[in-house]
Amino acid sequence: GKLPGTLIADAGYGGEENYAYLEEKQVEALVKYSTYHREKSKAWKADISKVDNWTYNETEDTWTCAAGKPLAFRYESKEKTESGYEIRHRHYRSASCEGCPLKPSCTKAAGNREVKVSHAYMRFKKQVREKLKNEEGYALMVRRMVEPESVFGQIKNNRGFKRFLLRGLPKVSLEVGWLSLAHNLLKVAAVDEKRKKVGQK
Repeated sequence: GKLPGTLIADAGYGGEENYAYLEEKQVEALVKYSTYHREKSKAWKADISKVDNWTYNETEDTWTCAAGKPLAFRYESKEKTESGYEIRHRHYRSASCEGCPLKPSCTKAAGNREVKVSHAYMRFKKQVREKLKNEEGYALMVRRMVEPESVFGQIKNNRGFKRFLLRGLPKVSLEVGWLSLAHNLLKVAAVDEKRKKVGQK
């Protein structure tokens, strides 16, 4: 019935809603987001179409593109997830992209460049980036890769469990329990078999 002090998960869970929930519950999030590894590549860093590579002016609430032109704030939109979480996007537009030599690399749109940004999500991603840079955060993430991934591999690939057969949280919890029990019993059997072989020698 208690939440952990630190939660470690892979990129599939690195969404704004999950980050917001963990922050609210005061749980440290070591959860990569979907573009975490791609951001480190030379191609990503050189891509001038990515807002992540632009400069944000908080005072003026503008983004500056690779050509040095500011994109001014226009309006804010809201969307709700299935669970009711509200994501706020702020929309920005360039005054004019006409004649810009960088436009073909920046956008395929016919008109001026527009972007929509969730500042909350960008803040969460920055926090995660910084946490994963330090030794402790990196060590925990590496440990996660070693410990549960081998179990997932055994259950999914070696035992052929690709999807849940039951529906509803109570039934799925029961199914996970059976899988875990089978996995642990097979581990115990393997250890016992090794001990027997060592004893015979």
